[in-house]
Amino acid sequence: MQKNGNLSLGFSPCPNDTFIFYGLVHKLVDCHGLSFSQPLLEDVEQLNNWAVAGVLDVTKLSFHALAHVLDEYCLLATGSALGRGCGPLLVVKDPEMVDITRLRRIAIPGKLTTAALLLQMYLPHPCELVEMRFDRIMAAVKKGEVEAGVIIHESRFTYQQEGLFCLQDLGAWWEETTGMPIPLGGIAAKRSFGPKTLKKIEQVIGLSVEHSFRYPERCLDYIQSYSQELDKEVVESHIKLYVNDFSRNLGTEGRAAVQMFIEKGREKGALPQGRQDIFISAG
Repeated sequence: MQKNGNLSLGFSPCPNDTFIFYGLVHKLVDCHGLSFSQPLLEDVEQLNNWAVAGVLDVTKLSFHALAHVLDEYCLLATGSALGRGCGPLLVVKDPEMVDITRLRRIAIPGKLTTAALLLQMYLPHPCELVEMRFDRIMAAVKKGEVEAGVIIHESRFTYQQEGLFCLQDLGAWWEETTGMPIPLGGIAAKRSFGPKTLKKIEQVIGLSVEHSFRYPERCLDYIQSYSQELDKEVVESHIKLYVNDFSRNLGTEGRAAVQMFIEKGREKGALPQGRQDIFISAG
């Protein structure tokens, strides 16, 4: 989808992504001779589906989705969301009435989300997974449309205000099971650009991350203009939880966590086997 020499770009309107891409979008960092089209801001599952279709040159996507598109995309080392204590939550309306072995109908924020794959890894039995936008899940649980729901993004900070209860922190379960940080989502770019250009894209995103860390107050208006949650403290808590040193660069631990997540998904039979490297190949 490259047009007029510009790279097409997509990321979510969530605070962690708008924080990461603020410097790039506003041309406040050195783009190393690259130019980007006006970004498309969409829900992560829409971005996942676009990645499957090969729509964008550079895109945010879930690590679950990444495993399905490795023939066309590779993961960049900058811009990712990994960490500890930041995973999806499995929430219910009344924890006293729930036995996890009896759950049959659970809302998920998209079949290609990391949240959906984590849930499948965690559950002791198959369930009906009901896809809906992440911002509808809490209401669906409250109304009894589903027995439980997996929440992500800002919902992590507001579910208690909605009268819901956390049945399982899926990120904490992953960390306890593997000892690794939970890999949620990252930035992928088309392999066809070749290692030299891919490295430049990676560096530009890294510079954008550093710019926002250096001048966080300058990003706030832009972030809040897209956020589902306008409360400044919630927005800042969201950023602190999901943007960290792994966003600067995955490093050895981050790479290992992504690799393990995809391998475990393959062992579960939920992800395709692949021969392509996850990361930028040497060249």
